[in-house]
Amino acid sequence: MDETLRQIGELLLGSVPTVIFFLLLYGCYTVLVHKPLTRVLSERYARTQGAIEKARADVTSAEARTAEYERRLRDARVALFKSQEVRRAQASQARAAAVAQARDQAKAQIEQARAEIEKEKFAAKSSLQAEAGKLASEIIRTVLGPGLAQVPAGGQ
Repeated sequence: MDETLRQIGELLLGSVPTVIFFLLLYGCYTVLVHKPLTRVLSERYARTQGAIEKARADVTSAEARTAEYERRLRDARVALFKSQEVRRAQASQARAAAVAQARDQAKAQIEQARAEIEKEKFAAKSSLQAEAGKLASEIIRTVLGPGLAQVPAGGQ
C-alpha cells in the first residue's frame, strides 16, 4: 500500500506542471478567445436583433405608408367621380336647356308658319271668292246676256 501511495504522490507531483499548464491554457483561452468571441457573438446577436427590429419597423412604416397611399387614392377616385358626376349633370342640364330652346324655336317657327299659311289661306280664299264672283258674273252674262237684251227695261 505504501508503494501505491508513493506512486500516487509521484503522479500528483508529475501532474502539477500539467495542471499549471492547463490552468494557464484555460486562462489564455478565456482571455484571448472566449471573451472576445462572446463579445462578438453578443454584438452580432444585438445587431441581428436590431436589424430584425429595424426591419419590422420598416415593414410597419411601409404598411402605414401603403395604407395612406391607398386612402389618398380612394379619396382621389371619389373626388374624380364627384367631379365627373357634376360635369355630367352640367352637360345634362345644358343639353336639356338646348333641347328646350330648340323646342321653343321650333314652336315659334311652327306658329309663324301657321300664321303665314293662315294669311295665305285667307288671301287665297279672298282671291278665289273674287275670282268666283267674276266668273259667276261672266257666266251669267254669257248665259243670260242675249236674253237680257230682249227683256223690257221695266222687268215685265
